[in-house]
Amino acid sequence: MAPRPYWKGYLKLSLVSCSVALYPATSSSERISFNWLNRATGNRLKQLMVDSDTNEPVERDERVRGYQVAKNDYLFIEDDDLDTVEIESSHTIEIERFVPKSEIDPVYLDSPYYLAPNDKVAEEAFAVIRDAMAAEGVAGLGRAVINRRERLFMLEPRDKGIVATSLHYNYEVRGDEAYFEDIPEIKIPGEMLDLAKHIIGTKRGHFDIAAFDDRYESALAEMIKAKQAGRPIEATRPAQPTNVINLMEALRKSVAAEKGTKVAAAPASGEEPKAKKSAAKPAPRAAAEARAEPERKPRAAKAKAAAVPPPPRAKPERKRAGIH
Repeated sequence: MAPRPYWKGYLKLSLVSCSVALYPATSSSERISFNWLNRATGNRLKQLMVDSDTNEPVERDERVRGYQVAKNDYLFIEDDDLDTVEIESSHTIEIERFVPKSEIDPVYLDSPYYLAPNDKVAEEAFAVIRDAMAAEGVAGLGRAVINRRERLFMLEPRDKGIVATSLHYNYEVRGDEAYFEDIPEIKIPGEMLDLAKHIIGTKRGHFDIAAFDDRYESALAEMIKAKQAGRPIEATRPAQPTNVINLMEALRKSVAAEKGTKVAAAPASGEEPKAKKSAAKPAPRAAAEARAEPERKPRAAKAKAAAVPPPPRAKPERKRAGIH
């Protein structure tokens, strides 16, 4: 069964136009959903529209939209009144401008839709617009009235169709100054930055949405299964992260965790690091031989002083450092 279009109209580029249909690209119907019930009876609850003064329920045919012109003073707006408000984008998405997609701030992105030709006659004109955008590497900007609101869309070629992503208008997006202006400028030491970049390198890959599961949805499903089966529901309480006190130590431990090795604890903040020894630590075999050398020299001197060499002695057995 073919999906039902969300909107039908025309796609227009200058004097080239074609019939198109718009379909939602996402769906939340597969998510677990709940209904409100009456605890005493187990029956579902219904939402009622009630009069704010009389508390009497108001039937659908008695409801009307109202525009507030003053406090407690509303202007009735009928469906027929709204039907008189019709502009070109009510039935046509005219591509007004082409821009590099990289110039579109992701904060303006809203919801994706699939745009496809609505009949055989429209297929050639649709393909011309799609392929021309792909050849130029640009995204188109156009508008359409959806649910009595004019929405701005970013149009991009995708396979044999076009993805139309609705965009927020400038007045709908909050400026970031109020949230970021109090963040101080911090000079990050080079070693810290190198460690963080190393961690990023170990996690680098290609985008594959199938690699990410909805873990909360899975946990909900498991809880429901346990409740249906009458099994006890075990609450999980994952450890909560806290602010890092010793950032350098946290970065080193993160790198070690990625490598599967252990790292020595870094000195606490304000603690002077221990002085490093100037000489390199001898290798285990060399160290063992160095310890045995003072014992060999006196014996050699006594052997030279004696007229007759002493009977041969068994060579002492030395243990290698670190081997038992």
